[in-house]
Amino acid sequence: MAKNHGPSVKDDETYQALREDGASKEKAARIANAKGASKKGGKADPYEEWTKDDLYDRAKEIGIEGRSDMSKPQLVKALRNH
Repeated sequence: MAKNHGPSVKDDETYQALREDGASKEKAARIANAKGASKKGGKADPYEEWTKDDLYDRAKEIGIEGRSDMSKPQLVKALRNH
């Protein structure tokens, strides 16, 4: 059973699974708090199929700096490298 990691972690079960797989506390919390997060990935379309606005919103959600000056390919790269 997953522990309650407080109000800063939205999905305790995902957080705990990621920590057990070796993810850092920061990374596990970031993934567990992302919209639509799942343990082994979802069926989301590849970033190349997202609109630039959707990429920007996702970059904003996870705190990528400089996103407002990025092109669509730069947003894709930044999201993949985050």
